[in-house]
Amino acid sequence: MKTLNIIRALSSAAILAFATQATATETIVIKGSDTLGAKMVPQIAEAFKAKMAKEGVDVAFEIAAEGSSTGVASVIDGTAEIGMSSRDPKAKEVAKAKSKGVDMHTITVAKDGIAVVVNEANPLQAIALEEIELIFSGDVTDWSGITAQTGSISAYTRNTSSGTYAVFQKMAMSSRDYGSDTQKMAGNEQIASEVASNPNGIGYVGLAYISTSGVKVLPVDGAQPDAKDYPLARPLYYLTNKSKPLSPIAQQFIDFSLSDEGQEIVKRVHFLSIR
Repeated sequence: MKTLNIIRALSSAAILAFATQATATETIVIKGSDTLGAKMVPQIAEAFKAKMAKEGVDVAFEIAAEGSSTGVASVIDGTAEIGMSSRDPKAKEVAKAKSKGVDMHTITVAKDGIAVVVNEANPLQAIALEEIELIFSGDVTDWSGITAQTGSISAYTRNTSSGTYAVFQKMAMSSRDYGSDTQKMAGNEQIASEVASNPNGIGYVGLAYISTSGVKVLPVDGAQPDAKDYPLARPLYYLTNKSKPLSPIAQQFIDFSLSDEGQEIVKRVHFLSIR
């Protein structure tokens, strides 16, 4: 009888262990770019969770949208399996990664155009790259410098950890320093909100944020931000450590992001599909 009770106890423990394992939550940690992480990635994550739930797999996400520099750093230090970046990793970041045995790998998940936005009351209907450089470098501080409108320009930028901040500086400002009066914002939504509430405001945001009420998108050198010849177009990346295999669930999430279903979400939030 004692032996039978032991067998029953062991069997019960095995069943409980199996049940616990079967219902265990798989967690994916993703850190980095606000451009990807504020809208697009959370929506892809929700669709992926729903898909996996139908297969009996419980998936949780930890998504921190704190800037592309954070995404690169998180992959280097191993605090995230997937980083998000709206810029290419810098040479010094790649070198640092290699020194720690990390092979930084970029996966293009979407394409974006950095849209220049002004308040809807602004009479300006288009802008040239040269004018963008003059405004954001601080050479022109009043609207009368480029249009019939007068008033002190309020130029809103992303903060220094942002990939968009760096890409815009390189592509729109000939790598010049930002003017000392430009105002740094934490994310795309904050820039759009500030421009919408300030008749003298100007800023730049990803395509997912151009529909904010109260802002107007300016064609740059005659091209709209979703056009193939748009001068401020850029890829959006997932970052991984190629030296270390991804967990199966993280790889499945990346594959889902690149699938037709994932790319439909990319288009739904107004980024450009890689397909």
